Amino acid sequence: MNRRGPDSAEIVRVPFNEMEREFRRVLDAHRFDPKKSAEIARVFAENSLDGVLSHGINRFVRFIQYVVEGHIKPDAEPQKRHGAGAIEQWDGCLGPGPLNALICTDRAGVLARTHGMGCVALANTNHWMRGGTYGWKAAKAGFVFMGWSNTIANMPAWGASDVRLGNNPLVLAVPHGDEPIVLDMAMSQFAYGSIESHRRRNEKLQVPGGYDTHGELTTDASEILLTGRLLPAGYWKGSALAMLLDLLAAVLSGGLSTVRISQHNAESAVSQVFIAVDPSQLDNSQSIAGTVQEVIEDVRRSVPVPAEGEVRYPGERVLFVRKENMEKGIPVDRSVWEEVRRL
Repeated sequence: MNRRGPDSAEIVRVPFNEMEREFRRVLDAHRFDPKKSAEIARVFAENSLDGVLSHGINRFVRFIQYVVEGHIKPDAEPQKRHGAGAIEQWDGCLGPGPLNALICTDRAGVLARTHGMGCVALANTNHWMRGGTYGWKAAKAGFVFMGWSNTIANMPAWGASDVRLGNNPLVLAVPHGDEPIVLDMAMSQFAYGSIESHRRRNEKLQVPGGYDTHGELTTDASEILLTGRLLPAGYWKGSALAMLLDLLAAVLSGGLSTVRISQHNAESAVSQVFIAVDPSQLDNSQSIAGTVQEVIEDVRRSVPVPAEGEVRYPGERVLFVRKENMEKGIPVDRSVWEEVRRL
């Protein structure tokens, strides 16, 4: 099925399995062993399936470019450097970000089963793509999860015009039946990948997401990418939180902060934190599911404004997008799909 996007670019619907196979073909050709190819391909395909194209198919070509340039080491394996009870420090050895993050998410869960809570702080790794991937994984395994990553400098501190902060994404997840509640947010009003996607489709942002060349707030994605001045979510609050997340990632992992990462010529050697809590070990474990359901039902009783139509909990929209895209195929710019197939 083909259709035209708002900028007249052709949109094609690609079946999930076909996209996953294509990713795996390319990864195999770039010296990834079969197991790693399969895991990475699935992460990219599932991100795309869930509607997060900016950290799915739209990011895949750049991922391969980083492999070719040596920023991502296909054969690298993360290594534990230090442990102190419920907290461990790991070195990602510049391995593929999604694989390192999956391993550290699982390790945080193992620590949580032993100690009630587990924290794995990871240095020297690469972009994890969609942070929500690890929230979904941990929460489906029964853990409360918190994780974040620092990034290259791509956002100004509040009151500044030059970029010094990363938009350091934060993930929070809580188990809820078969489908958890997952918040995956950047510290900028819009993630960089989302702004790039709006620019590609020639779409305006729903609300101002950064500054134009005149220093004014704008919904024009092209202008924001030109200036590089993303708007912190919550203005000064998002700016402050971005700085603290960066500091905590660097301090806990012993890795690089945004200022050091930004001295490289690529977004590599970033620092991340993965925290899991085993709620079954809490005194109120039997009432947790009821508390979660009570909060959801109360939020759903909200009176929606006409422009929005429905109030949903974090991550709920993904369930609808995933189902539609699995049935109809994943909507992708034809030019992006063809670029992947040429790799």
